[in-house]
Amino acid sequence: MNNEIEISNEIKKKLGIQEVRIAVILGSGLNGFAEKLEKAESVSYKEIEGFPQTSVSGHKGELIHGYIGDKEVICLNGRFHLYEGHEPQTIAKVIKILKNLGVKRLIVTNAAGSLRQDMSPGTLMLIKDHINFSGKNPLVGANDEEYGPRFPAMNNAYTKHLRDKCKKVADKLNIDIKEGTYFMVLGPNFETAAEVKAFGMLGGDAAGMSTVPEVISAVHCGMEVLGISVITNYAAGLLNNTPTHQETLTEANKAAEKLSKLVSEFIKEEK
Repeated sequence: MNNEIEISNEIKKKLGIQEVRIAVILGSGLNGFAEKLEKAESVSYKEIEGFPQTSVSGHKGELIHGYIGDKEVICLNGRFHLYEGHEPQTIAKVIKILKNLGVKRLIVTNAAGSLRQDMSPGTLMLIKDHINFSGKNPLVGANDEEYGPRFPAMNNAYTKHLRDKCKKVADKLNIDIKEGTYFMVLGPNFETAAEVKAFGMLGGDAAGMSTVPEVISAVHCGMEVLGISVITNYAAGLLNNTPTHQETLTEANKAAEKLSKLVSEFIKEEK
């Protein structure tokens, strides 16, 4: 399999990239943001030799290069989940490829289930911290000092000044946004009611099956990170409900325009 530098060079050739500072990773049903990119050019993951493939409904599986205003952006329209059988190191490889493209700032979005009755479907939640309950870590194995240190600190994984700025942008756009802790589970099954109760007691505000490996890898690579969850359902046990993936996609699509507007405006104001 091609290494990260070879794959990065191939992407640069296919998309005409010299260096791009901002990357956005889109979660389930949240590909509406990609449609806002101007001068957009895309390439399927399948067309990039050595690049991982995604298999989940709602994840298109393409890299898109374009502009939001005068800001150059690369967008991953489809992410990689551990429950698909991907090793966490595969996700780390993708983040290293982004670093090789010049990315300094990573925006991650996801669809998540609410662990709080006061946070209903359709809500946007700014991620202030996470709890990694997957039992997996993308940094396990030999460390490459060219990308980052052996023991990176995670106390400011979701960069505070980016969160503060995102809140100001949300206020300007009259978008209500909550803030909370993202609780990552391995999946692919939805959680039991007892698990949901436990996750809330442990400090989680929303639960999902992604994002954390990307964030750990990005922090290791020295990137600043902004994370936003779209709340698509109440987790099991909060109401008399049975979560489904179709519900996740439907509610994500409903909130997609709000999320796209927020992320677009945030990027336009980047310095």
